[in-house]
Amino acid sequence: MTPLLTVLLACLGVGVLAGFLAGLLGVGGGLVIVPALLLVFDALGLAQAHAQHLALGTSLATIVVTSLSSLRAHHAHGAVRWPVFRAISPGIVLGTFLGAQLAGLADATLLKWCFVLFAYAVAAQMLLDARPRPQRVLPGATVLAAWGGLIGAVSSWVGIGGGSLSVPLLSWHNVPVKEAIGTSAAIGLPIALAGSAGYAVSGWGVPGLPQGSVGFIYLPALLGIALASFPLAKAGAALAHRLPVAVLKRCFAVLLLLLASRMLWQLLG
Repeated sequence: MTPLLTVLLACLGVGVLAGFLAGLLGVGGGLVIVPALLLVFDALGLAQAHAQHLALGTSLATIVVTSLSSLRAHHAHGAVRWPVFRAISPGIVLGTFLGAQLAGLADATLLKWCFVLFAYAVAAQMLLDARPRPQRVLPGATVLAAWGGLIGAVSSWVGIGGGSLSVPLLSWHNVPVKEAIGTSAAIGLPIALAGSAGYAVSGWGVPGLPQGSVGFIYLPALLGIALASFPLAKAGAALAHRLPVAVLKRCFAVLLLLLASRMLWQLLG
């Protein structure tokens, strides 16, 4: 089996899980994709010096597809607050693009530490079911744009669509959970677009990247994940409106702990 075919098959499996989780929970796509891609790159000996950057950029590129599928499904259920999307998007785009540029210059070890700590924090929040008390109304466009800049910057450094940040933010401001998930799915699109552009630019011309890379985006992996994640994100979003997701969130938290712990072991080894 050729390395390219191996990448495609492995990433099809990654896309199944990531797409379903992104649609169902509004979070999880990138948090699964990044460590999974690192496993694939390590197994095939691809881009060892830039594996973390390549995993982050490719993850954000796949979220373009996942978020499109997921937001369409949530919009069909009337669960996307488009005024919130329009207000927060300028900050999202600026923060994500600049964050990706900065991450492109950062040391891979620093990026791995950021991912591990973030994954542990998300897993702890899910296991403890810690939620901000909904006591506020949504702020104005300027404040939402500022929040968007912060969410975008953090998302670019850990390769996610921002759902683990935007869902709690919206819930904190009294947005019902299903609308928070749906709006988060929409917010994931500008994060993914700006992040992909940022990593493509910051990785352009970097030596040692595998054939088929556009900057820090590895196209064979993008293709494999996208083919599976698009239909699965739609299925997950449909189930989000019919199933209680508390147990699934805890299972996902355990998966996150395992993936983050493996990365931590490598960092400390």
